[in-house]
Amino acid sequence: MITSIRIGLVVVCLVIVTLALLPFQLLGLAFDWKIRRYVPRLWHRSACWLLGIRIRIHGHIERRRPLMLAANHASWKDILVLGAVADVVYIAKSEVANWPIFGILAKLQKTIFVAREQKRRTGDQVNEIAERMTAGEIVVLFPEGTTSDGNRILDVKSSLFGAAAAAVPHTPDGVVHVQPVAIAYTRVHGMAMGHYHRPVAAWPGDIPLGPHLLGVLKEGALDVDVAFGQTVEFRAGDNRKLLSQNVTGQMRRMLVRHLRGREYDEG
Repeated sequence: MITSIRIGLVVVCLVIVTLALLPFQLLGLAFDWKIRRYVPRLWHRSACWLLGIRIRIHGHIERRRPLMLAANHASWKDILVLGAVADVVYIAKSEVANWPIFGILAKLQKTIFVAREQKRRTGDQVNEIAERMTAGEIVVLFPEGTTSDGNRILDVKSSLFGAAAAAVPHTPDGVVHVQPVAIAYTRVHGMAMGHYHRPVAAWPGDIPLGPHLLGVLKEGALDVDVAFGQTVEFRAGDNRKLLSQNVTGQMRRMLVRHLRGREYDEG
């Protein structure tokens, strides 16, 4: 009974926050005002607080621009977490645009939708990514291309870093800064998270969304560590596969370190 009441309150509060911020975001999108970059961060922070997601930050987000963050991907909660930490925009597969709830939220945040199977649209999509980064927006890439179980980094698709490579000629100084990020879900109700609770943190694609959302709402009190690694400067002529290996290596080391409960700090 108490759990049902709490879930109801969380849902009602999320709706209230959304309705309060929606007019500002719609105006920002309509007139391309910079406010459209900041409103989502307020929403994500509110959502994390209401859902009981507590964030610990390790290291610092790169201050130089243009900037692309490359992060591991365990769950839709990664969107909330990174969105609460910084004013970011995401690169997502085009199917996300049609997802219930999440598709609408993604559009409101002006997510960059990529249709990987439509090669003829690649140039337009890359140009949009380059323009957004050049304009100072922080673009987030999930190079695994899908969600994992939260315990490891899946094989990274180096081709996804093509967005960074293609954006280099469009940037003022001929460089794109790529910073690896590790998102580690470490505790539930203050206790170290084991395999039993891992489905609450992660959302592999084979788990239905409805029951998963309900499980997250029931559980609450989830701790997540967000670690920022050393930025890699990517320039014209640099090897995309080497960039992928460097970024992936840092992501794996940071993720393992936090899942094992050891303190990590980039500076």
